[in-house]
Amino acid sequence: MLTIGFIVTPGFPIMSLAALSVFEFANLEGAIGGYDIQILSEHGGPIATSSGTPVMTQPFAGTRFDTVIVGGNTEIVPTSPALIAFLADASSTSRRIASICTGAFALGEAGLLHDRRVTTHWMFTQDLAANYPDVVLLENRLFVVDDGVWTAAGNSAGIDLTLCMLENDYGIDAARTVAKIMVIDYQRAGGRPQHSAQQAIDPRSDRIQEALAYAKANLTKPLLVEDLAQAAGLSQRQFSRAFATETGTTPAKAVEKLRLEAARLMLEQSKHTIDVIAAETGFADTERMRRSFLRAYGRPPQSIRTSGKVQNRAELA
Repeated sequence: MLTIGFIVTPGFPIMSLAALSVFEFANLEGAIGGYDIQILSEHGGPIATSSGTPVMTQPFAGTRFDTVIVGGNTEIVPTSPALIAFLADASSTSRRIASICTGAFALGEAGLLHDRRVTTHWMFTQDLAANYPDVVLLENRLFVVDDGVWTAAGNSAGIDLTLCMLENDYGIDAARTVAKIMVIDYQRAGGRPQHSAQQAIDPRSDRIQEALAYAKANLTKPLLVEDLAQAAGLSQRQFSRAFATETGTTPAKAVEKLRLEAARLMLEQSKHTIDVIAAETGFADTERMRRSFLRAYGRPPQSIRTSGKVQNRAELA
């Protein structure tokens, strides 16, 4: 049985514990070997969450774990000398050490992030870069794995991180089964951005959201306004007016954002040629895709592919 030690500090958000649900449901489904899960703190006993709800913990001193995860907090909190010492020791006795959100700062204080590729919640990336200038900060990633050190963005990204751990431990079928139980549509790869293009567009009504979901699922199609209006169940005139009011942009620009996001992910995470990626994401040709990339990112697709390969090296190893 693999042992999981999850460290919390006073004021931590309850949602950070959602990452442990992956191991919990893996046990319920009878994953081979299973997991022994312990919630830890420096002194043990009840630790209050940000809402004031207490959670019982065990003291981490003198214990050894296969996996140590430092949970995040709602703000950057000081790392105690005892926690620094525990993490430094765990770096040589545990198979992997991880952080969620601001937990990365504890790993940094313990000297575990030197020259490593890491990420954290977008709200704290500037602080992490300033405090630990020797890290290779990947700002817009859900999670990053670098030689036994795992770092995740916000608390929901902790679920993606532990699903990946489950897959590494007991196989992809176990991870898919748990994701299905947790009603997670799919297991998001670590290289996914913290914010999606559809989220950035941020429509309020179900009808516009349905149109965008239709567009995202049908990028190879022309996606004319009449197609999106039909998906939304509105006339073209009603749809165009509602879309502009809710999103502040046009359907054509929104579709381009979705195409760009899909193309960038394929560039960074697949071996498809740029011609194939342009076709699969609905760009008329590679030149149109190149111009869109220059407008949006200031770089051509080939440049993003090259940098993406460097960033993904740890996860692909």
